[in-house]
Amino acid sequence: MTALRHPVLFWSGLALLLAGLTLYALAAGRYPVPPARVVAILSAGLFDTARTWSPTEQMVVLVVRLPRVLMAITTGAGLALCGAALQGVFRNPLVGPQTIGLSAGASLGGVAAILAWGFGPGVTVGAFAGAAGALAAVLAMQPRGRVAPVLTLVLAGIVIGAFCSALVGFITFIADPETKLPALVFWLLGSLATAGWPGLALAAACTLAAGAIVLAMRWRINLLSLGDDEARALGCAPGRDRLILLTAICIIVAAQVAVSGVIGWVGLVVPNLARLLVGADHRRLLPASVLIGAAFMLVADTLARDLTAAEIPVGIVTAVVGTPVFALLLHRAAARGRAA
Repeated sequence: MTALRHPVLFWSGLALLLAGLTLYALAAGRYPVPPARVVAILSAGLFDTARTWSPTEQMVVLVVRLPRVLMAITTGAGLALCGAALQGVFRNPLVGPQTIGLSAGASLGGVAAILAWGFGPGVTVGAFAGAAGALAAVLAMQPRGRVAPVLTLVLAGIVIGAFCSALVGFITFIADPETKLPALVFWLLGSLATAGWPGLALAAACTLAAGAIVLAMRWRINLLSLGDDEARALGCAPGRDRLILLTAICIIVAAQVAVSGVIGWVGLVVPNLARLLVGADHRRLLPASVLIGAAFMLVADTLARDLTAAEIPVGIVTAVVGTPVFALLLHRAAARGRAA
């Protein structure tokens, strides 16, 4: 909690870190552009400045990199927000969008659409339908007539996620190895290589609208994290509030999967890291997760496109980076438990 001894410096530092990483991501790549020229290109529409950049540099920054960088920020912020909210709702730091089956459901709908119609608007429809179907199946498994315990919902999510993953494996198995399979595999690994303005508009609209709902309910997430009985005694309706939050999270996850495939570990690692910095109060935890998640995804995507000659799917990078970070967090938590 030392990070909050100077809250202004802490939040300003996070914002500056994100801004610095954004500038670096726009400048770095196979065709490097000096950061000063990146700033000049971005500000050319606002200020009357002398043109010091080439047309190629302008195209690289505005057409190639800017939508991808904004997509990385949107994706990282949305997934981290979902993970932080889910961990509070289910009172479990090991819960994330993949744990409760939302990512698997969205990926099932997406691969089914790719198999049937190829890449296009159908993938978006399929991802949203798959995520909604997975959420409906999880909710349908709760006991009729009463609110299910949190553990029941988590276990239902694991079951539905495993079932959807099995169907994804079956579709991958029957896909044409020459025309469909390579695109399916690359999409399932998660990538921002195809990021463009239409996909960014979809992801940003869904993340902003549904994310605003989640942020507006951050105090209710605090109540839900106390347990259903305590939340009900404090004036909260656990079943209703949980349904609203899960629906909003479903929209964010489906939009992310639709435009960039399945990207794991962000919603699991980032909230735990943010919790170490700002504590468990979701009024601070959710905004911190948004900023750190955006920064984390920027770093991962920059590594994915610059680390090797052939671009690495960003889902692999988030897993490689996220796994040891999460292991370290678990080790520290275990050490604190032994000390207590």
